[in-house]
Amino acid sequence: MNVQVKSSSGITLVPMDARLLADRKVFVEGEINQEKACLFIKQILLLCKEDSSKPIDVLINSPGGEISSGLLMYDCIQSCKTPIRMYCMGTAYSMGALLFASGNHGRYMFPHSELMLHEPLLGNRVGGNASSIRSISDSLMETRNKMNQILAKHTGRTVKEIEEATSFDHYYSPEESVDFGLADEIVNFDKLMEG
Repeated sequence: MNVQVKSSSGITLVPMDARLLADRKVFVEGEINQEKACLFIKQILLLCKEDSSKPIDVLINSPGGEISSGLLMYDCIQSCKTPIRMYCMGTAYSMGALLFASGNHGRYMFPHSELMLHEPLLGNRVGGNASSIRSISDSLMETRNKMNQILAKHTGRTVKEIEEATSFDHYYSPEESVDFGLADEIVNFDKLMEG
């Protein structure tokens, strides 16, 4: 979809995503995978090069996705010197919730948005010999511990509290998210328009 942009040389049609990116709005929509993680990194790089001091707004509406892709995005958010503000618009489940909670410059939820935490899941059917299955299990437990430590760091909760919260699909309203330390504030759409 295109939008009209007025300038001194007239009116130009510009793709909506390009126009929103020019306003420093980056969207994490749908399932998190390698392609979306790489696009996210490119967009953050571009905006940081343009202006390293002006905040970037990341808007999340995601059911989660691949752990390795999500952790790539997490590393970018954590090491970026440019302020990155997180907005949950709709849902931020699983890896989407971890990314949202990792924001260091504001974590804002719309009034009817929702977060969900759980343990890491196996993406494919498990098969192979006993040694292979044991290796997969050990790797999954290591990943679970890493994710729980990240969540503990960003929520101020203990790893034990995070383990309890992620032991099943745990859904959080905006109020519960703020209480648990996953979010900072419940805001209306106007907050996003402030720029």
